[in-house]
Amino acid sequence: MAHTTMTASRRNGDDASTTDPHPLAAHFAKFAQSTAQWTGHPATFLSAVAIVIVWIVTGPLFGYSDTWQLVINTGTTIVTFLMVFLIQNTQNRDMMSMQLKLSELVLAMKGAENKFASIEDLSDDELKKLHDECRARTELTTAHIEKRRTAISHDKAQPVKTQPGKTQSVKTQSTKAHVVKAAAAKRSADSTKAS
Repeated sequence: MAHTTMTASRRNGDDASTTDPHPLAAHFAKFAQSTAQWTGHPATFLSAVAIVIVWIVTGPLFGYSDTWQLVINTGTTIVTFLMVFLIQNTQNRDMMSMQLKLSELVLAMKGAENKFASIEDLSDDELKKLHDECRARTELTTAHIEKRRTAISHDKAQPVKTQPGKTQSVKTQSTKAHVVKAAAAKRSADSTKAS
């Protein structure tokens, strides 16, 4: 029930940790998102290429002076500096939305360990410990599966003598034993009904 309430409140945006009290943060997030979409567009890339081509073509006009080089260096430095913050904001939002979706899946899965839903909040030492636990469980499961495969292939490979000159595989013999047991159980049930 608590999970359903938490999920519903998260969908409605009622979770206190997701609301930011500062209005500037909301405006920055919106600006960063739209700028990221705009800068990722092919037309923006072509515009940047056109600017570089114009800069190269104007080189002879300015005699390849220091000022001419300073224009492109300063422009690209400023754009790069500002884009770092916009890209980081967009990446943080994308990462958080992905984490929330994965957490929702973990919480909704029956039998899943809910501690994985908030794994991003763990310290590095806790993450390493959890990673080691998961690796140990994986190795144990893999060893168990390999043991079963080996036993099954070993049983199939070894024929069992039933009568002189005739052999049957263990699987055939065990299947016959199950049929015999089932028939005996049915006869016993029928005799009980008859009584």
